[in-house]
Amino acid sequence: MRPKLSSQYVFVTAKQGLLRDRIAAVSNRTGTVTNGDKLEVLERGRRFIKVKTEKGEIGWIDEKSVATQETFDAFDKLAKDHAEDPAVASGVVRDEVYMHLKPGRETERFYRLAEGDKLKLIARATLPKALPPGVLATRSATPSTAAGVAASGAKSGKAASAVVPPPVLLPLMEDWWLVRDAQNRTGWVYSRMMDVDAPDSLTRYAEGQRFVGAYVLTTVNDPEAPQDDKNIPVFLTVLSPYKAGLAYDFDQVRLFTWNVKKHRYETGFREKNVEGYLPVVIGKMKDPNGKAVVAQEELPSFTYKVLAADSPVPTPDPVTGIVSPGKVITKTYRLEGNTVHRILAPGETAPDEAHPEPPPEKDKKGKKKKR
Repeated sequence: MRPKLSSQYVFVTAKQGLLRDRIAAVSNRTGTVTNGDKLEVLERGRRFIKVKTEKGEIGWIDEKSVATQETFDAFDKLAKDHAEDPAVASGVVRDEVYMHLKPGRETERFYRLAEGDKLKLIARATLPKALPPGVLATRSATPSTAAGVAASGAKSGKAASAVVPPPVLLPLMEDWWLVRDAQNRTGWVYSRMMDVDAPDSLTRYAEGQRFVGAYVLTTVNDPEAPQDDKNIPVFLTVLSPYKAGLAYDFDQVRLFTWNVKKHRYETGFREKNVEGYLPVVIGKMKDPNGKAVVAQEELPSFTYKVLAADSPVPTPDPVTGIVSPGKVITKTYRLEGNTVHRILAPGETAPDEAHPEPPPEKDKKGKKKKR
């Protein structure tokens, strides 16, 4: 008597699939399967697999519509490896999209997310955009890069007219996010297929940038507010240009406070032209001067990191695509009423920071020079 072979399983990757009673142009439907369903393999053909569902339905399915046990196990391991990783932002799926095992369009994919699904963003990776063979994918260097090339020529003593560097072409890049959904399924999602979950009341203030993160710092009670909920959230947001492959996560920080007299959001704090990195930490800290309504009351605070001026520009890891900055500066602020104060240790001076674009020159009085 032959020993019974162990069962083999495959998992549905298609949004929805049909089981057929035979491999032929004309066949009968024997069952319906959906993304993630576990199917027992009964027989293998050239391009089709005969399977049995957990409901007992039996039929043939195209092997392109299923993933192997190895792929399922790899996604399971990915979820376990990052189960304790904190989320750096919240997102929402813009359109139906697959989770991938690794960043990249040609990598293994499995779970299919529906439009509107909520996500927790864990980490960003950036890698060269995959294009058909023979197509050159390049982009021009940023103004700051071109300015740096020109500056190096000027230092060498060459005439300005002679210092005309050739166009600096860089590979086209695309961003991917490692995400976790409401079912704790984990995978990589193409960044253009989702948005950061920012409220509509803030998106009008984006000014051509995209929100990278939106965090509730505190709430303000406004009995005359037009909203149903009179406890209005005060939002801290971080934004970046609509570009992939950036060496930083965001270049602008903006705090939206609520004006209880005019019943609208206003900018309570803004910092531009920074090379900032997630995560942003929201917390509370005591007022050391006791100026709060209640002495030693804990006040809202936030902390983020920016690249130091003497640190080299970080580049993506060639294998994972993740950008890890070198030397960073931790910046902490406290919200006192509608006023934001940076927290520095006694005698501490703010260290120099890196900037995506050269900051404007200032005169002896500290005013910006006119160009």
